[in-house]
Parts: sequence; C-alpha cells; structure tokens
Amino acid sequence: MRLAYRLRNLRMERGLSQESVARQAGLALYTYQKFEKGESRPGTPMNPTYHTLLALAWVYDLDVTELLDLDGSAPRDSEG
Repeated sequence: MRLAYRLRNLRMERGLSQESVARQAGLALYTYQKFEKGESRPGTPMNPTYHTLLALAWVYDLDVTELLDLDGSAPRDSEG
C-alpha cells in the first residue's frame, strides 16, 4: 500500500488528475487507478514492470528510488 499512498500524494501535491498522470506515463487510466488503490493480485498493476516505474518517475520528475521512497523520507499518509 505504500506505493499507492505515494502515488496519490505525489499526484495531489502537483495538482494533477489521474487521467493526466496515466496519459503522460503511457498507461491506461484503469491501470493507474489500480496503482493508487493498491489493488494487488499476481500479474496485475501492483506488480509494475521497471518500465512502468520509470515512466511514473518521469511524470513526477523523480528517480525510481525517490518514487518508491526507499529511504522512507516521504511524508506518510494519515491512513498508512
């Protein structure tokens, strides 16, 4: 769920719509919505390919490690 919160928070901070992020990353809107919802099943959007992570990082002008918040420095969602 951490990636889901991170994507939603980044999108909201930047004032972007889900449609805009999906389009810029070359994803279907439905796929991007699944990322933000944190819906996960093997082989579905919560198991993104490296290419997808790169595309999302590009949209948010981050590198992949920042997108994934590997160092834990991103603000936490109140639900998380």
